[in-house]
Parts: sequence; C-alpha cells; structure tokens
Amino acid sequence: MSEVIHQQFLTGERALFSSKDLTIYDTIFDDGESPLKESSNISLYDCMFRWKYPLWYCDHIRAERTTWFEMARAGVWYTNDISVKDCVIEAPKNFRWCKDLTLDTVSFSDAAETLWSCSDVTLQHVYAKGDYFAMNCADMEIDDFTLVGNYSFDGVKNARIRNAKMLSKDAFWNSKNITVEDSFITGEYLGWNAKNLTLINCTIESLQGLCYIDNLVMRNCKLVNTTLTFEYSSVDAEISSRVDSVLNPSSGTITAESIGELIMEKDKIDPDKTKIICRC
Repeated sequence: MSEVIHQQFLTGERALFSSKDLTIYDTIFDDGESPLKESSNISLYDCMFRWKYPLWYCDHIRAERTTWFEMARAGVWYTNDISVKDCVIEAPKNFRWCKDLTLDTVSFSDAAETLWSCSDVTLQHVYAKGDYFAMNCADMEIDDFTLVGNYSFDGVKNARIRNAKMLSKDAFWNSKNITVEDSFITGEYLGWNAKNLTLINCTIESLQGLCYIDNLVMRNCKLVNTTLTFEYSSVDAEISSRVDSVLNPSSGTITAESIGELIMEKDKIDPDKTKIICRC
C-alpha cells in the first residue's frame, strides 16, 4: 500500500532518497539536490520542483499537474517508465537516457538540450522552445507537437510525427526511419544526412533543404520558398506545388506543378538517373 505525503515543504540534499511506494500531493521540493534519486513507484500530484536533479535513476514514476522551475534543471535522467501529464517544465536539459517515457499536455518554456538518448517515447500535445531537442532518441510516437528551436531530432531513429508545427533549422540531421505526416516545417538545411525520411501531407519551407538524403519519400507535400533542394538525395517525391529550385539530385523521380530552376551538373551527378515530371 502506498504511503501518502501531503502538503510538505522539503529541503536538503536527497530529501526522500531511495523512497518506494509513495503518493505525494501539493508538496514543494526546494533547496537541495536529488530529492527523489533512486526511488520507485512514486506518484506526484500538484507538486513543485525548485532545485536540481529531482528524479534520477528512478522507476515507475507518475507526475501530474507538477511544475519544474528553472533551477530544477537536468530533472529526469536515467529513469524508466515515467508518465508526465498536464505539467509545466521551465528547466532545461530534462529527460535524458530514459526508457518508456510518456509526455501528455506538457509545456517546455526552455527545452534546450532536452529529451536526449531516450527510447520508447510518446509525446501528445507538447509545446517546446529550445535548441537541440530530442537528440539520439529511438522509437518515438508524436502527435500534436509544436517546436520552436533549431537542431532538433538529430540522430533520431524510428519516429512517427503527426500534426506538428516545427520552426527548426537543421531538423532531422543524421536521422533514420522517420515519417512526418500532416505537419508544417520551416528551417534551413532540413534533413541532411538522413536515411529513409518520409513526408506525407506536409508543407515545407527551407533553404537548401532535403539534401544528402538516402531514400527521401514525399507524398502530397508543398514546398514553399524552398530553394536548392534535393542535392545528392535519392528522391521519390510527389509535390503538389511549384518548387523554386532543384539542385543535383542523385537519383529517383520528382513530380511537381513546376520547377523554377533545375540545375543538373553533369560533372557532379548523372542527370539520367533522375526523372523530372512537371504538371504544367
């Protein structure tokens, strides 16, 4: 049976170190590092973390309507089976090396270097602002996601993203097996060095985006103000708009309404390996 802690003000390093089977309500964790380090089977409701490293090396954590303030940085590392719902997270560098992580209706006002090297991740109704979001994660399911921050999803493997709005330069670099549906992405150099990147019903705005990709698939996508695209990429693209310029794709088929400038330099690529179809 779970022990209940209610409306406490806890300070000092490792205030509840190595706790088990706790349900905690309306409690503030103030000055003192690592208050719940090495804990398991912890449920938190309407709590506040005001200091560093609150949940490290933990298992089976539930947090609802809980707030991580700015100094609660590096808040959740090396933790497995954690669900965070209806929470506000002001602190950067949160969620690293976590497995089986669910974030539902969570707002990150400073998501710098957040969500690194995590696996089995589900994000729903998440807003994040900060650079280097979700580096080297694996096995992600994301729906209703807003990101303002560059260099996102670098090195991510096996991810499906739906209904996203991303303002993010250099997104999806070095990624593998990514599918993005019904989303808007704006940012320079999108997707470089990716493998198996699929975009469905998306609107893209990018300078020199979608280059150096092995197996880029696009279905019913719009490319708005997108120039010098597809350089050295193998492409299977069905584009429902005009493309401003295409530069040296390595192979495949590109179908678009029209292409403003098509640059195929024979000393760099074999133009015969790419089929270009313009509808008008």
